[in-house]
Amino acid sequence: MNIEDSKFSDKNEEDQKTLSPFLEEEEKEDEAEYQLEEELADSGKMGNKVTSEGAGDKSESSIESLEHWSDVNNIGATKYADRISVLALYRNLNRLNNVAKEKELVVQKIRDELTTCQLRIKMLEKQLEYVDIEIQKEKEADNVAALFRLQAVHRRLCTELEDEKDFELKIALMLKENMLEMWRIETEQGKYEVLHKKLQKDEEELETQYQEKAEAWIRKEKIAALQAEENQLSRKKKEEEVQKEYEERHKKMLEGAKKNHEKAVCFLRKSMARIHEENAKEEVKTQEHMEKRIQAVLSLKNSITSNREKLQALQAWNKAMAFEAKKEELKRREAILAEGGNVAKEIFLHKRLLQHEREKQAFREQQKSRKIEIVSRILQEKASICKQKNRQSCSKASKSGGKLKDSLLWRKKTWHYIEKSCKHPAGAISQLRCSPAEEQADGERTAFVGDDVLCESVEDEKEKDETLVEPEFPGLWSQECDLHKVPSEDKDTKQLALSVVKREIFEKKMEDFQTTVSHKQIVSGHEPKGRTFYSKPSYVHFKDFDVGKIYKKKIVLTNASYSVNFCRLVGISEWLKDFITIQFEPPGKMSPGMSCEVGVTFKPAIDENLEGEVMFMAQTGSFSVPLKCTAKTCILALDKVLIDFGTRVVGETISRTINLTNTGALGTRFKVQASAGDSSTCRATAKSSPGNTALKAQFKLSEQLTQGALSFRSDLDTDNAHNLMEPSPEETSHEIMLGKVTEGEIGPFSSVKLQIIFVPAIPGAVRAEFVIVFDNSDCKPLCFSAIGVSVDVPVWVPNPNIDLKICMYDRLYQDCVVIQSRAKATLRLKFEVCKELSKHMELLPKTGYIQAQSSFTVQLKFLPRHSLPQDAGSYFNEETSVLEAPVTILIADKTKQVNFTVHAIVTTSELEISPAEIDFGYCTIYEAVQTNVTLTNKSILPQEFGFVELPEFVEIQPNDGFSVLLPLESLTLDIIFKANKAKEYSFELTCKSESNRRFKLSCRAVGVHPPLELSHSLVQFAATALNDVSTATLYVMNSHVSVNHITHAVPRIGNGEVAPVGPTSFEFYVPEDCPVTVMPSVGTVLPGKKSLIQVSFRPTLSDQLIREEAARRLCRAAATGAEIQKKKKDEKREGKKLNVPITRQQSSRQFVRDGSSKYLSSSSSSEQPESEEIKPDSEGYMAAQAFLMRNFRGRFEKYIIPCFVASGNIDEKRGSENLTCSPCNTLYLELHCPAVAPSVVVTSDNGKNIVNFGDVAVGHTIIQRVTIQNISSEKLELGFSVLNPGGPFLLVRPVRILEPGDNKALIISFSPNENKWFFEALDIRTAQKNLTLSISGRGVMPSIVCSVEEVLDMGYVLAREKTTSTFEIQNTSTLTLRYSIQLDSLSPTRNKDQQRLPSFLTSSLQRTEIVGTQNYSGLSVFSIFPTQGEIVAGKSQDFVVTFSPDHESLYYSDRLKVVLFGKKTAHVIQLKGAAREHPMFVEGGIPLDVPIESLAVMLPVSSQEALKEELQEPVKSILLVLEHIEGENSLVPAKTELRVGAIRTAQFASKKNVEFSFDNLSLLQKKGFTVEFVKGTVDRGQVKFIGVSWVPPADLDTTDPVIETALLTLKGDVKESYRIICMAKVVSACAPSN
Repeated sequence: MNIEDSKFSDKNEEDQKTLSPFLEEEEKEDEAEYQLEEELADSGKMGNKVTSEGAGDKSESSIESLEHWSDVNNIGATKYADRISVLALYRNLNRLNNVAKEKELVVQKIRDELTTCQLRIKMLEKQLEYVDIEIQKEKEADNVAALFRLQAVHRRLCTELEDEKDFELKIALMLKENMLEMWRIETEQGKYEVLHKKLQKDEEELETQYQEKAEAWIRKEKIAALQAEENQLSRKKKEEEVQKEYEERHKKMLEGAKKNHEKAVCFLRKSMARIHEENAKEEVKTQEHMEKRIQAVLSLKNSITSNREKLQALQAWNKAMAFEAKKEELKRREAILAEGGNVAKEIFLHKRLLQHEREKQAFREQQKSRKIEIVSRILQEKASICKQKNRQSCSKASKSGGKLKDSLLWRKKTWHYIEKSCKHPAGAISQLRCSPAEEQADGERTAFVGDDVLCESVEDEKEKDETLVEPEFPGLWSQECDLHKVPSEDKDTKQLALSVVKREIFEKKMEDFQTTVSHKQIVSGHEPKGRTFYSKPSYVHFKDFDVGKIYKKKIVLTNASYSVNFCRLVGISEWLKDFITIQFEPPGKMSPGMSCEVGVTFKPAIDENLEGEVMFMAQTGSFSVPLKCTAKTCILALDKVLIDFGTRVVGETISRTINLTNTGALGTRFKVQASAGDSSTCRATAKSSPGNTALKAQFKLSEQLTQGALSFRSDLDTDNAHNLMEPSPEETSHEIMLGKVTEGEIGPFSSVKLQIIFVPAIPGAVRAEFVIVFDNSDCKPLCFSAIGVSVDVPVWVPNPNIDLKICMYDRLYQDCVVIQSRAKATLRLKFEVCKELSKHMELLPKTGYIQAQSSFTVQLKFLPRHSLPQDAGSYFNEETSVLEAPVTILIADKTKQVNFTVHAIVTTSELEISPAEIDFGYCTIYEAVQTNVTLTNKSILPQEFGFVELPEFVEIQPNDGFSVLLPLESLTLDIIFKANKAKEYSFELTCKSESNRRFKLSCRAVGVHPPLELSHSLVQFAATALNDVSTATLYVMNSHVSVNHITHAVPRIGNGEVAPVGPTSFEFYVPEDCPVTVMPSVGTVLPGKKSLIQVSFRPTLSDQLIREEAARRLCRAAATGAEIQKKKKDEKREGKKLNVPITRQQSSRQFVRDGSSKYLSSSSSSEQPESEEIKPDSEGYMAAQAFLMRNFRGRFEKYIIPCFVASGNIDEKRGSENLTCSPCNTLYLELHCPAVAPSVVVTSDNGKNIVNFGDVAVGHTIIQRVTIQNISSEKLELGFSVLNPGGPFLLVRPVRILEPGDNKALIISFSPNENKWFFEALDIRTAQKNLTLSISGRGVMPSIVCSVEEVLDMGYVLAREKTTSTFEIQNTSTLTLRYSIQLDSLSPTRNKDQQRLPSFLTSSLQRTEIVGTQNYSGLSVFSIFPTQGEIVAGKSQDFVVTFSPDHESLYYSDRLKVVLFGKKTAHVIQLKGAAREHPMFVEGGIPLDVPIESLAVMLPVSSQEALKEELQEPVKSILLVLEHIEGENSLVPAKTELRVGAIRTAQFASKKNVEFSFDNLSLLQKKGFTVEFVKGTVDRGQVKFIGVSWVPPADLDTTDPVIETALLTLKGDVKESYRIICMAKVVSACAPSN
């Protein structure tokens, strides 16, 4: 392919790229227009109705014009073909405009290309001209190489020029073609110009029409706004009126509250006076009681002393009897052996025989005692039976005439049946546990106790301590001054006042709460709704409390918000502060799902019910937990108020029972008698009124009686209870009477059955009133009535009340009605149903014949419709859904009718699903989302149900959505949704009931496909021992490699955007208290790759559990110690009592007080310590941990760990910003973690599984022993993991077999070779469980810092005297260093070193000896103290160096080495010193004597010889060298110095100072030398510096050095002379000095 073709193809590609968006827009417009045509076609078929929807992604102007044109078509009723033509016209115009624009762009580009091509041709031509000129120049110059190069360039330029010209022709052709097309398009646009103008006019008309419509709409909105303002004004007026009424009510309530306060003050004064009287009486009683106790203690002491001798005699007699029994046993053994029998067998049989005799004797005595008890019980029963008979004979029932209707009675029965059949299944009504019935003297009783009440009382008895606290003001709660018994006219005002006070308190609390700032929690765009903290239990209830006792309960508060929250205690209700104590430690910040405990202690001081709340404040606002306290009360109730015997024939005997139930925790005595005020007893004979009127009168009268009884019971008070208990024999009914049980005791949570007997004697209606009176003054008397009707008719219905029980709508129910006849002839009967129920009820046959003294059966059909409440009228009660349908039986030739009633409870078959709509939210395809739905049965009949036609991604539990609902029961169902792909779900679930009814539940969810996935979402660890580690591996995979959603599923949220292909990061968030470790917890996975994740589970005992156990153990130990101390003190006290008799009452009182105080002190010393005070490294903590580990029973826990996912590489974002992740893409890892007790435990070091060698010096070895024990019941074979062969740890002696209970030791060594920490884990493996030992140690390189670096100069000392110097060594390492100090002079190898040549015979370069002059005595010149020891880490040690020379020498020296651990030399110090015979010395310059002494020992010099030496010439010479640098400033002299010193010593303390002087200085000065001090004195212990300088003279010959001598004389105790040789020379600046 040549260059032009490639360029042309590139241009075509660019043109296609530029034209591609326009082509896509045309395709979209075509699709949108096609849709519009289809919609228009559909609307034309339906009646030319046009829908003006948008046409896709067109421009705004085209959309508006289309909408306007469609509205014009609607207004003008244009035809379908016109609309299609208009749309086609718009489409063509838009297409032409787009193509014209595209062609203009293409032509412009081609023109630009053409101009560039022409410019390039011109440039190439110029280059050719230039090359031609250069070629001519080179030809003339005969430069062949340049000529060939230029010719090649010429050829290349020619080919390029030809190519460019060809390309220019092609571009020109393309330009012409495009220009032709563009002109063609412009001609097409000219054709449609007229139509375009017409369309513009139509659009303007549409605009005007829209403006008119908008103005009309605005006028309507203004009218509506005016009406809304008027409505708002009227509402404001109504609110003002309501506010005025509220203020008036508020004033009345305040006035009532004032009245109540005045009454309460009166009651308080009376009660205070009564309290003072009772306190005085109690003080007198306590004094009498104390005197009695003192007398009892004295008499007890006397009886103890008198009985002590008897006890000693009895013990001696017992010993003698035992000795005789042993003798007899020995004799019996000898006799049996003599006979040759079995000794053991015979003795065993003898013992068994004696034991049998003793048991028989005990059984006889027990039988006698039981006989006596039985006889006493029989006598008591006989006496009680006689009493009951006497009472029954005295009681008589009053009789009265009349006929009463029993409809109200059946209504009460129906309600009783509903209560029995519609009990809440979830336990709203406490279940009753019945004890077996016992026949007692006072009647039959059934005792029942609620399970929850029983359990609560047992728990409270364990926790609370009994106290003798009584109410502070008992008068307020006495029978006479009962504030709860408010008169009826004051009840409303008091209630209003109480509500006002409570409301004011609540408003104050709210104001306090509003002072604190609450923040809204918005997590991931969601704001939590509802309470942020949930309490368990939801409210605190102290039931049936006793005054003086203490009750405790716990509340668990759980953070239910989406983020970290905190809570603090605000307080409790004002009226509860005297009785309620809250124990709450603020837990700080709480993560979601975390909980804390709150302790509530209730100390009741008054016997009164209390209600309030415990208030808390959280970050999101305040919340409270309700609190309720209920005292023991006697709650008495009757299961029925009216006993209806129904219609009975004269002569029958009917018995009914009524249950008296006590649901309170307090018992009382009761007594049942006929009411004394029963003046309404009446009787109506059958003759006085015909059938229907008698029934109506009976119905009205029974309602009046029932209402009167209820009001009578509510208004009855204890004052007139005695009057009610005295019935008059004239007014009592003899037909309705009481049974055997008329009085007795009713206990707490029990019931008593009372029997009522009806014996009809005269036809008519009979009623009797009864009252039950109680000994407890707080219990009001209970009244009940008994009614019955006696008839004397030939036909009767044995069951006059047909109970169809509970019926459902639209279902058929049938029953048989039996009719009896007492006539002696056949009777014709006709059955009639009231007209209102004729559509719902039917009797078959309608007419029949009943034979003489026989029965007849009629079939009753009942089909209730939904119109029953409207049709039945008064026969149907809509509130209770009870139907009472009267049915009449007409007897031929008889005027009297026989009636019976059909009773039924009609209920619905509705099932209520709450909530009606479920939103599962976002759910990934790798997990399932569960939500709860409550299904409630609105019917009072059980219903079967089932969820049918479930989709494959939904599951319902329990029982797969099939079950039975009891009446009015609510069942919680778990609906589990598992998305199978990423999309938005919207579906319905169908619940089908037994009656074939369907109930819908709408659901929606969003399926999420995360960018990453876990290879395992559930990890089940094996049973792991405590402190052991179980590890599981899984992978985080990134399978997202392409965004093509057609070939495979792509990660996305619902129908949203596809996640980008690339590296995706993850992070596992493990809770703080979770014993699980995820490694790595953060990482990045590339597309198509996977990352290995290691999950480790290490179960441990919780710190809180160990602390509690340690506290219990410490408390037990303290209690036992206190008991031992108490026993010892009691023994000492008893010993003192025997010696000192007590003669006075005062001494006995003092004894009682001392004993009680000591007991209290001992008991207080054994108080349990707080668990927070126990330290983890204490012995108690370790012992508790070992105990819990040995007694560990195992546990199973579940953890769910979220894994957050975000697109991007976490390494790249780590430095700049964090990655953003969507919570919808979160993955969840579920872990099942079972923990078991270990088989092997560590017993050494308080059971720690950590072997810590601490800091060990590098190169040293330390050994530790670890003792392990087998706490299982099996023999264990142990295996060990391999330690690092190149590491510092070594298992020296392993253990292979461990018997049950055995203890064996493991030996582990540690020898570090580097300065760092070392960690390794040693696994002790058994068949099932492992024990991991964590071994750690630190290799430390010893390091010290010395205050003296290299040389320690001791200075000048007089011979045979001492001087000391101190230096310090500091331990800068982290371990204790063991050191030793060594001197080279004391080295054991020094003798070998001395066998070599003397150092003075060798050259100065070969001399390496550091030890200098030594003492003649053989003792070391230098001594160190201390020479060995230890330096603690971070501490320092002072060392004292003593210099003690025994002769004069200037070259005392030695080397000191600091050796650590006997191996390593840590520091070296050079020790130097000088000794003189006289207290003066001269230093400086270069000494000219020999530094090595002779091996011969010098003898002491006599005094005469010393004087002669003084007169001789000086033998000591000192060379001073001065060098003047040539080229520098000539005025700067060369300088050096001499030091003249005087030694401070006690030997020469009284002598004068040292004097010095120079001689022969004139010669020195001539040659340029200058001495600073010619003469002077030096004090003792001081040093004088004498400066010597030299300036070269002008006539100096620099080739030779200048040498001159001077004499320095020192005068002290002796005179010394030194020859000072001064040598000066001139050196160049670059020349090195020697």
